[in-house]
Parts: sequence; C-alpha cells; structure tokens
Amino acid sequence: MTAFEKARKYIYQHARPLDLARWQYHFENGMKEAVLAALEMYQNADGGFGYGLEGDYFNPNSSPIQTWVATEILREINFTEASHPIISGILGYLSSGRDFDAAHRQWLNTVPTNNDYPHAIWWTYKEGEVEFRYNPTACLAGFFIKYGDRENAFYNTAAEIAREAVQFWISDMPYAEQHITSCFIRLYEYCTEAGVEIADTNLYRQKLVEQVRYELMRTADQWDAGYVCMPSNFISTKDSIFCADNAELIKKECAHIVSCQLDDGSFEIPWKWWNDYGEFEVARMWWKADFCIRNMRFLREFGA
Repeated sequence: MTAFEKARKYIYQHARPLDLARWQYHFENGMKEAVLAALEMYQNADGGFGYGLEGDYFNPNSSPIQTWVATEILREINFTEASHPIISGILGYLSSGRDFDAAHRQWLNTVPTNNDYPHAIWWTYKEGEVEFRYNPTACLAGFFIKYGDRENAFYNTAAEIAREAVQFWISDMPYAEQHITSCFIRLYEYCTEAGVEIADTNLYRQKLVEQVRYELMRTADQWDAGYVCMPSNFISTKDSIFCADNAELIKKECAHIVSCQLDDGSFEIPWKWWNDYGEFEVARMWWKADFCIRNMRFLREFGA
C-alpha cells in the first residue's frame, strides 16, 4: 500500500463526517457542498462555532478559536461566497461583541464555558486572562476585512484591530509561537486578497519571512522529539512566500511524512491533554484524521 492508500483507509475507518468530506473534496472529486453541509452542524444560532470543531475541547458553545477553525476550513476548500449563511453568521458573531474583550481589543482565546466540558489543559479558562497575543484575533480581524461589508459599523473596528496587531507583532519579534505567527500570516493573506493595506506591505512580508525562518526546526532529525515547528505548519502551496527560503526543509519533510506513517495509515499526535479526561482518545482519532489530510495534501503538492 502507498502512503496515500494507507491514509485513505484510516480516514474511512475513523474520520468524522466533516473530515471525510474534506478528504473526498481534496482527493476524490468531492463537492464543496458536502464539506459545507458537515461544517454547518458545528455552527450555533449566534453564528459562532462549537461542538468540538477544534478537537481539543468539546465545548458546544461558540468560541473564537472554534470559529477560527471554521474559517480555516472555508479557506481550505476555497469557499469565498460572503453571502452564504456560514460566512454571514461568522461575521455576525464577530461583530456582536460576544466573546470579545473590548478593553484589550481582542477576541477571547479561551471562554468560561470551556471549563464545563472535556478539554486539554491549555483551553482551561482562567479569570482575568489578557495575554492572548492576537491568537486568534489577527486571523479573525483579517477574515472580517476580507468578507465584511465596508459599510458595516464593525468594519473600521476590525481594520483598527488589525493595524494595532501588526504594530504589536513587528515590535515583538522574534517570538517563537507558531500559532500566533500563523494568525499573522493569514491576516497578511486576507488583507492582500482584499486589497487593503493595514501596514507597510513590504515590511510586513519581510518580517513574516524572517519569523518563519526563525521558528522552523531546521534539524530534521529532531522532528520526532516532540511538538516542533516544520514547514507544513506554514507552507501548503508552491506559491507560498516561504518556499524559497525553505526548499530543502520541504523536501526533507516529504520524506519524513512517509517514514513516520504508522501501520494503520495515521500519524502520531505529538501532544496530550495532561489531565484525566478519557475523551482525549476520541480527539486523538480526530486529529490523526486531520493529519492524514494535511500530510497527504503536502505530499501531493511537494512530493516527487
């Protein structure tokens, strides 16, 4: 069996309907509509997303992080219809002030109701938490800039948040936290696609390239040592602004993907919840399916 065939078998045996639909869209001529139909099942009446869409916490209530995951899936399937109920719902949730810390002008990284459901320790809500460092705020502001109506009262607020975020991030570099950097990469992409300049575009791009170069674990034999940063964390297509600097690492990751695939077709998850919730084993299967999709997409794009 090839790496792809083994990954496909794991998907069909263990994936959520949403992830099966994603797999079929990418590799089996599946329809975007199937992905959207499955994604809608995670959307709440307030437009935000919950129900464990982010696999490491099972909170059914809306939260900014789970809503961010929805925006990433929409981007993954290149769905850009701003009038669609999923996107209009997200815009409504973001502009409602719900789960938004007005004092610090950031959407919450964790929400109080997380603590009522199984979750990894890093999604535990702590009263008075303010150091979000723009995860997921930078990405969500960019989403609103790209898809929001410029006449919407919240549009200017989103643009201001984005400008403040970029100023903070550039002044704070280097900061080795891949999730934050990913949010700023997405903000750059959203603004570029929308034709909106929130900062010196050339400087912003240059700083992104420098930060990715800084964060990547460049010693490939240490990639199995734990939760480390590899090219696929930032790079998914050959037109990425990060390809030129990291061509050799990309090649090494393709070989690494094949070499570390497990017998059941999946890939090991390099983290735990660090608590007693047995639901981690369910989440682990979900994440393995997600890794199958991501890794096979990476191999298809960059493999020989």
